[in-house]
Order: sequence, then C-alpha cells, then structure tokens
Amino acid sequence: MTGALLVVDLQNGFCRPEGSVPRVGLGLAGVDAAVAHAATAVHAAREAGTPVVFTRHLYRPGRADEGRNLRRDGALAALDGLLLGTWDAQVVDDLGWTPADLTVDKCRFDAFLWTSLDPLLRGLGVDELAVCGVVTNICVESTVRAAFMRDYRVTLLADACAAATPRLHEAGVEVMGECGFATVRTVAEHVAGAVPAVTGA
Repeated sequence: MTGALLVVDLQNGFCRPEGSVPRVGLGLAGVDAAVAHAATAVHAAREAGTPVVFTRHLYRPGRADEGRNLRRDGALAALDGLLLGTWDAQVVDDLGWTPADLTVDKCRFDAFLWTSLDPLLRGLGVDELAVCGVVTNICVESTVRAAFMRDYRVTLLADACAAATPRLHEAGVEVMGECGFATVRTVAEHVAGAVPAVTGA
C-alpha cells in the first residue's frame, strides 16, 4: 500500500479571521487548532517521504465557474472571495506550501469532481489517503466519500478538520466513521503509526 496526505482547502479565505468566508458570517469553530494539527501532519508526511497533495477551492476572474447553487446571495463574490491569484485563495502559511507542491484546484465541494486529483494519485501509485482540512461536513466529507467510492482506503485526521460548529464537525466525523467511509484517527495517532520512533543507545 502506498499512502498520501490530502490537505483539503486550508486556505486564508476559510481559516483566517480576515478571510472572505468568516467575513460573510461563515467562520469555522476550532480552525486554529485544526490548522496546527494539519501542519504537524504535513511535516511528518514530508519527513517520511509521503506525498502531500493540497486542494484549493477557488474561482477564476468573473466567477463563471462558481455555479448557481454556490453563488447564493453573492456575498462571497462581493468580496472577491476565493478568487484565483489572491491572498484569500492561497494555502495558509503555517503549512509551508509553495508553488512547487502538488496542488489541485477545484470549484466544487468534491475534490475529485472535474479535477486531476484521481489521475495524479493513480500516477503516484497511491491507494491509501489520510485526509484533513475544511469544512469537515462539506468539502472534506464530499471528498472522503468520493475517495471511498474510487476504492481508496481513507483515514480521516479528525482533529485537523473544522466546521462551522463543533456539532457539525462531530456529525461529519461520525458519518464518515460509522458508515465506513474512513478510519477516524487523530494526527498524533496517525503520525505514531506512520513514522516509527527512532531509538538508540
């Protein structure tokens, strides 16, 4: 089995107080802790030589790709929220992302829908995914379900995810775990299993 870490939408627009999503009243509970745990997972994956793939939810100028159902009241568009090339759309600095990293841009909740994610993972020989990010019960859950249906074995790093409320986060985690879409673990548990401790005299 070959694994990869999939980091879903940990972008300034979602994770920073001045980001567009909090500014339209859709901030995420516990997002700072989730980012910190995700940073630990990213660091451990890199140390272990495990591929790390980032997704970014963003829109092209003019937002023709946003779609009717996501456009809603236009509040995000009014702020140029998650617009390609802006600070809002970029991965948070805590994760050490650079343009050289494997990055898949998307405009729908499911990171596999209309993107190169599946061929990228297949090309890397990946059949196991550890997944973290935001929003737990929306983009993360949509992506985990899609990965499961493509026969990836999925581990959800629950403490590296966040949602609008703790209840919604917990509900998403429960659905993914109880329905068998993912094995639910903490980052510490995952890292302990993936990166054996070094011992010596």
